[in-house]
Amino acid sequence: MISYIKEYFDYKTFLITCTLVLIGLLSIYSATFNVNNALNFYRQIIWGSIGLVIMLVVGFIPLRTVQRLSVPFYFLMLFILLIVLVIGITVKGSKRWLGVGGFGGQPSEFAKIATVLAFASYLSKTDVSLAHFKHFVLALLIFAAPMSIIIMQPDLGTTIVFFATLVPLLYWAGVSNFILVAIIVPIIVAGSALLGTTVFLIANALGAGLLYFFRENRFAAIVVFGITLAVGLSVQIGYDRLPLYQQKRIATFLNPGADLLGAGYNVVQSKIAIGSGGFLGKGYLKGTQTQFNYIPEHRTDFIFCVFGEEFGFIGSAIILLLFSALCLHGIRIATLSKNRFGSLAALGLTVILTTHAFVNIGMCMGSVPVIGIPLPFLSYGGSALVSNMMLSGLLMNFYTNRKEY
Repeated sequence: MISYIKEYFDYKTFLITCTLVLIGLLSIYSATFNVNNALNFYRQIIWGSIGLVIMLVVGFIPLRTVQRLSVPFYFLMLFILLIVLVIGITVKGSKRWLGVGGFGGQPSEFAKIATVLAFASYLSKTDVSLAHFKHFVLALLIFAAPMSIIIMQPDLGTTIVFFATLVPLLYWAGVSNFILVAIIVPIIVAGSALLGTTVFLIANALGAGLLYFFRENRFAAIVVFGITLAVGLSVQIGYDRLPLYQQKRIATFLNPGADLLGAGYNVVQSKIAIGSGGFLGKGYLKGTQTQFNYIPEHRTDFIFCVFGEEFGFIGSAIILLLFSALCLHGIRIATLSKNRFGSLAALGLTVILTTHAFVNIGMCMGSVPVIGIPLPFLSYGGSALVSNMMLSGLLMNFYTNRKEY
């Protein structure tokens, strides 16, 4: 029995996921303890229980069934995303929620999983190759369709997660280095445009060097550099069209002290909370920043600072180690899987988790802009928790069937 579990049951993903969920429940209870808002805590327990069932069910579904259902699941999520644009609930300037009678969720959380599965399913076909232009474009469209809908909500954070997932998947699928550079360089140059003329010029020079080094032909390199330059020069136009709250978030990231009582308030208070925790923390339910509600979003986007303040450096390190172990194990599953669908899907799902964890913790520490990305398994929210536990169940499935061709 023990040998069977060791061989076929992915106890690492299961135990790490359950541990992170329990840490999340402890943190949410603490975050709502002083405001008598226990309803959020009990709701999270319910969603966690539902997520546990879904995780185990998904973990034992035959791999071929998962692959067959991936395309219908993808189109179902596209349809739901379109419905959200029409009748969705607007929260903080973004129409990304779908709710009925006080219950609802964020469909984009499941759309990320559906997109990765559909992408992996398409590229696992024997007659599909990214070396063919038609196949490459169709693969990009699988990602472009949900991204286009989500950015219209607008939801910049989720759009970034989609893009961050696409690039490693293309690499894992075997696309050429030049294509990867051609995708990444315009993004780097666009970001540098916000940092001043000198940084922008340096980024363009480095981008040109990379494009020349990895070139497949000179004409293609020149065209991509022209597109890169145009993207960089148009950044200011795009920035001016962003919602005001997103402009403030970017401006606060570039200059954290510019608006300490406005857009920068959450980040400043979060850094104070994490720093004041010291090495061992202030003790459970004894965090001053948390218990006195200095951080408005401490049960959702800034849940990391709750645990960091109460359990200090040790507590923060435990969370980081758990996420690192889960991400490394996910990459190992992708490497071990002999099934192309399982390998691609495992990598894509792992990147989703990694991106969420990296960006959210970076938000709390002021190292990346605040873009409203929850911390997997810890942040309050039913759709995020259930979708992430479903994601863990899929990783368990791919591990169980890693020897299947």
